[in-house]
Amino acid sequence: MWPGPGARGASAARPGRGPATLPDMASESPPRAYRRLSVEERRRQLLAAALELFAHRAPEEISLDDVAETAGVSRPLVYRYFPGGKQQLYEAALRSAADELERCFAEPPGGPFTERLGRVLNRYLAFVDEHDTGFGALLQSGSVVATSRTGAIVDGVRRAAVEHVLRGLGVTGPGARLRMAVRMWISSVEAASLIWLDEGKEPSRDELRDWLVEQFVAGLLATAGRDGQTAGVVREVLAAEDSGGSVGGLLRRVLPLVGEAAHLR
Repeated sequence: MWPGPGARGASAARPGRGPATLPDMASESPPRAYRRLSVEERRRQLLAAALELFAHRAPEEISLDDVAETAGVSRPLVYRYFPGGKQQLYEAALRSAADELERCFAEPPGGPFTERLGRVLNRYLAFVDEHDTGFGALLQSGSVVATSRTGAIVDGVRRAAVEHVLRGLGVTGPGARLRMAVRMWISSVEAASLIWLDEGKEPSRDELRDWLVEQFVAGLLATAGRDGQTAGVVREVLAAEDSGGSVGGLLRRVLPLVGEAAHLR
């Protein structure tokens, strides 16, 4: 039965008001339980907010208030986790970005080297694309908040990238020329990424990836003419390639040009 006029049910009339409606009843529902974030979860949340801001603006243009607003927390809470202020937060965000970049270069063995290098560059260029205008601020030392510590973090990424590429080539004891060739290519990848952003992301990301793979092969070939160890590495790389891969395409485009310069032989 429906409750009578004197009942205390949820639909009973209230003094000075009509019967309770569905919105009234919903507003009286108990609030959802709030899950307190752990220290590590909160720290990751704040770093994610900082990286989101650094992706579009230079570090010197970002305040702790900006980070707090993006994370949906108070400014004192940001200070609680980063008592060193903006500088500490920037260095922590840079370390987080550096870790992600290092992971871009990790590639399991197996298959033609240029295919593996292409997958590495896919991840790297996706990171560059995602962080967009903040890429230079994160990886160059021109920012006013850069220090020797931030420089060491960035250099660590470059060194790790070199070691990953050498391992991908199957080299455990690189000589000076081979190591320099790989280091030069890593530097060119970073420079090309910055130029690509400055040029409005032209050419396409896929074209830039293939171009950088071909530049690596060309650099190895040039070094192989002067270094026996690199020549051995090139032989192994070429032996694993197929005609439809990056090296085959490069040779088909370049050899006719070289053939036109037969008088130089």
